[in-house]
Amino acid sequence: MTYEEFDAFCASLPAATFVQQWGGAHVWKVGGKVFAIGGWEAHGPAFTFKATPLAFELMKDAAGLRPAPYLASRGLKWLQRIDDSSLSDADLLGYLQKSHELVANGLTRAMRRALGLSSQAADIAAALPAPAKAPPAAPPSKTPRAAAGPRRRPAPTGRR
Repeated sequence: MTYEEFDAFCASLPAATFVQQWGGAHVWKVGGKVFAIGGWEAHGPAFTFKATPLAFELMKDAAGLRPAPYLASRGLKWLQRIDDSSLSDADLLGYLQKSHELVANGLTRAMRRALGLSSQAADIAAALPAPAKAPPAAPPSKTPRAAAGPRRRPAPTGRR
């Protein structure tokens, strides 16, 4: 994948913005938060993206991938693809889209609304039918005192 293809794909994602920073890296953001970086590798294109914790654990040692410099060393779940030996361009596009989704879902509800985004959870909830109302709870039953047994008086303490 070239930087031009990378930039074109990232530009197609909702509310994505581009900035060049950190030594000319192609940095893509949503709501001011980074979701993808193209650059940081001297011998060919490298692409950095946020991953789910599971994807990070499964892929961090795969050929052509590594924990992202500067980001993963701080405990963040970011991967960098340095060649396509184990992650094809088509798969990379899927991970870039997921990275965008992860970052967008981390924005405040107000920010997502302002950007015209919705969270995946909101999309799923909107697609589900409204839950049926539960029947009203039965009022607590009043047990007659006689059925509860005789009242007992506390044992005398010897003082009055």
